[in-house]
Amino acid sequence: MVVEYAGQPEPVVDPDDAIEGWVPTDDGAFVVGEPQGTPGWIPVNDSLRDRATFDFAITVPKGSTAIANGKLLSRRDRGDSTTWRWLAPSPMVPYLATVTNGIFQTRFERLQGGLWRFDAADPQTRVADDDPPNPALGFERLDPEPEIVDFFSKLYGPYPFESVGGIIDWAPDVGYALESQTRVNYDRIPSESTVVHEIAHQWFGDAVGLAVWPDMWLNEGFATFSEWIYDERHGGPTAQEQFDESYAIPEDSEDGRDLWFPAPNALPDTSVLFSSPVYTRGAMTLQALREKIGDATFFALLRTWYRENRNGNVRTADFIRLAERLSHRDLDAFFDVWLFQEGRPTSW
Repeated sequence: MVVEYAGQPEPVVDPDDAIEGWVPTDDGAFVVGEPQGTPGWIPVNDSLRDRATFDFAITVPKGSTAIANGKLLSRRDRGDSTTWRWLAPSPMVPYLATVTNGIFQTRFERLQGGLWRFDAADPQTRVADDDPPNPALGFERLDPEPEIVDFFSKLYGPYPFESVGGIIDWAPDVGYALESQTRVNYDRIPSESTVVHEIAHQWFGDAVGLAVWPDMWLNEGFATFSEWIYDERHGGPTAQEQFDESYAIPEDSEDGRDLWFPAPNALPDTSVLFSSPVYTRGAMTLQALREKIGDATFFALLRTWYRENRNGNVRTADFIRLAERLSHRDLDAFFDVWLFQEGRPTSW
C-alpha cells in the first residue's frame, strides 16, 4: 500500500505546553516525536506497539544536511537540491524517528569495531542564548559517545543498533533533548550528563520500549539512574550519594513538592508525563532496589530485563515480576511505596 500526502507541517503542542513534531528553525527543522509529534509530518500508525523499519529519502536545498536514523546510504545532488537517503533497519517506534535538517557541520565515521557514528552540529549552536556560537564545543561534548556505548554495553548488554550519533541543532524554543533512535536530537549544546542520559535510552526506551505511556519511569528513571552509575564508575559521586541528596529534600519545600508528588507510576494526567518524579524518583527507586537486593542481583536484573525484552514492550508489572523472580523476594511493598504512593517513602 502506498500513501501519498502533502502539506505544511506544524509543531504539535503537548499538554505540558512543550512543542514537538516538525519544529521550524532558522535554516530547516528540528524534528522530534515524543510522545505524539511524528503524525504531524508523516502518516503513521503512531502506536508504541507498532515498530517498523524505516527508509528515508529527504530532499533539501543544496548546502543543507538532512539527518535521519540508522545509516547513510547515499547523498545525491540534483540542480539546486540534495537528496539524503538513510536506512534504519532495526525496528523502531514511530516517535523515535527524525529527519532533522538545516545547515550543519558533520562528522561521519566508522568506529573501531565497526559501529558507524554520525554526528552533526549547527554552526549557530551554543549552550545558552547569550553565548556565542560554538559548534566545536558541541562536537567535544559528543566525543565520549564510543566510550559511553562501550560502558553501557558491558553493564547492560550489547549495544542494540547499527549506528550511534547526535544532532546538535540551535532550536532554543524547544527546551529539551530527545533520544531519537541511533541519532539523539539536542536542541543546543548538551551537558556531559545529558549525552550519557540520551545514549542510555538506546537500551531503555528505544530497544526496550513502553507498552503504555503512564509507565514512563521505565524510560526516564532508568536513563537517570544510568547517569548516576556512569558518574559513580567515572570518579564522580556515587549513585547512593545522589540518592541521598535527593532523599534529603523535604516534602513541604518547593523542590519537595515537585519531587515527591505525584508518584512516578500513578500520574494523574499527561501534563506530568515528564515531571521530576518520573526521572529522579524513578532513578531513586532503582538505587533503593539496588541497596535492597545487592549489586550482583540488581545488575543481573538490568541485564536480564534488557535481554528478555529487547525489541519488545514492557509494563511496570513485568519489571516487578522479574525483580521478584531473580531476587527470590516479595517486593510488592517496596515497589508500592516507591512507585504508587505519593510523598517521600519512610520505610522500604
